[in-house]
Amino acid sequence: MERISLRKLLRPESLATTALLLVSASAAVLTTLLGGGAHAEAQEIGVYSGRHYNTDKELYRQFTARTGIKVKLLEAKDDALIERVRTEGKNSPADVLVLVDAARLDKAADLGLFRASPSATLLRDVPLTLRDSKGRWYGLTRRVRVPIVNPKLVNPASIRTYADLANPALRGKLCLRDSKSVYNQSLVADQMILRGDAAAAKWVKGMTSNVTKPYFSSDTPLIRAVANGECGVGLVNTYYLARMLAGDNGSSDKALASKVKLVFPRPAHVNISGAGVVKTSKNPEAALKLIEFLASPSGGRGYAEANNEYPLKGFGSNPILKRFGSFQADGVSAEQMGAKNTAAVRLMQASGWK
Repeated sequence: MERISLRKLLRPESLATTALLLVSASAAVLTTLLGGGAHAEAQEIGVYSGRHYNTDKELYRQFTARTGIKVKLLEAKDDALIERVRTEGKNSPADVLVLVDAARLDKAADLGLFRASPSATLLRDVPLTLRDSKGRWYGLTRRVRVPIVNPKLVNPASIRTYADLANPALRGKLCLRDSKSVYNQSLVADQMILRGDAAAAKWVKGMTSNVTKPYFSSDTPLIRAVANGECGVGLVNTYYLARMLAGDNGSSDKALASKVKLVFPRPAHVNISGAGVVKTSKNPEAALKLIEFLASPSGGRGYAEANNEYPLKGFGSNPILKRFGSFQADGVSAEQMGAKNTAAVRLMQASGWK
């Protein structure tokens, strides 16, 4: 072996070579520690979410703390997000698409926006009725649409099922959100599946005959109207009422919400918010990890309670939801409701639901 003198090592060209070797070695060590350049880049995923609650962001922070995978979040209306992913195509930065309501999840799946993502963890944590049979999307929270009653105007005991809302005795007392509400569309789809198209059409016609006031565009004003006695009965998602009772909308709404009585029909219609891995995702494994975390008993509990929703199983620890009591789901799957949405909209339009 050639003996290298100290004088030779100290030559400028030798020093430059040595420095380059040291830099290369340091870079190699850093790359090893990070698990490789490609792996390091994969530690950020894009999430497009139709859920717009600040408390959800805490769950994303917890996920990052556990896994090291960062979440870049974009929140917008569900339909806008679906269109955005569709038009962005393979250039979309989205890895996970979170949507509200079975109809929207079904729409995104039909457009080919999700990739099938089989997961033993999700099969264990997400009940069969709350996930897509092809593994394209999975439920994350449960949402129940129920009647609320002003006890001074309507006896809560007179409403035991959704069918009771068509009782002529409620004429002039029933108020509804308009037919553009995807929540109402899914309820009608649910009843079509359970009762058949003809019976569901008769039910919708009976309800619309009872409505004499303008249709509402959202649930919160409808709750206020029932509380103020402008309406005797309304149909809302439970979390809107829970949010008001928790004081999220201020003391005035909290006081109003305390004046109404929530009634769980027997059985109750259950919808979901859910998520799937975007078909063009650059980081599908990391994306699936986030969905598994959000649907897990620990992560899912916090994700649901962030908006006063129900977890995938059980009733959670939210004190307001505990005050509401338990309910029995009617067993119609979210996938069935999503597939029935177009027919439900046609039935609503033909039956007078404006």
